[in-house]
Amino acid sequence: MNYKEFQQYIPQDFNDNSRVWIYQSSRMLGMGEALQIEPILESFVDSWKSHGAAVKGYANLLFGQFIIIMADESKSTTVGGCSTDSSVRIIKQIEQDLKVDMFNRQNISFIIKDKIQVLPLAQLNYAVENGFITPDTLFFNNLVATKKELLEKWIVPVRESWLATRLVVNG
Repeated sequence: MNYKEFQQYIPQDFNDNSRVWIYQSSRMLGMGEALQIEPILESFVDSWKSHGAAVKGYANLLFGQFIIIMADESKSTTVGGCSTDSSVRIIKQIEQDLKVDMFNRQNISFIIKDKIQVLPLAQLNYAVENGFITPDTLFFNNLVATKKELLEKWIVPVRESWLATRLVVNG
């Protein structure tokens, strides 16, 4: 599977500086679960407002594990605190409905043997020391903040990510 193909699902008509939030599920969602949250995300985007004005938004589940929410503030309303809170409420609703954890930033994900593997940050050094993760292992950098960063820096080799500074990687 070519993981860079996700880019085709990101709206081209959104400004490169559009704000991005990534929520990672603690596990892969099944097809039924994906179909269950699709209308929730669509409804959220259709009704997303900030200070009474419509937000140009996008929300999608990618790879059955990551919910991407994006707001293009270039020509429309900026997303304030209440608008951000409304997106968090939707994610919390999904989290509760599907019994998954979407807010654990201590879980990080990699592509290992063509599969997404979630690893607790506390086990990172063990995974490196035992060769499960190398400098070339693809990593999901869920800290990207803009559309441009999402397209260019979301899925990167460990050596090109913020993780590289957290560990000594042989190789």
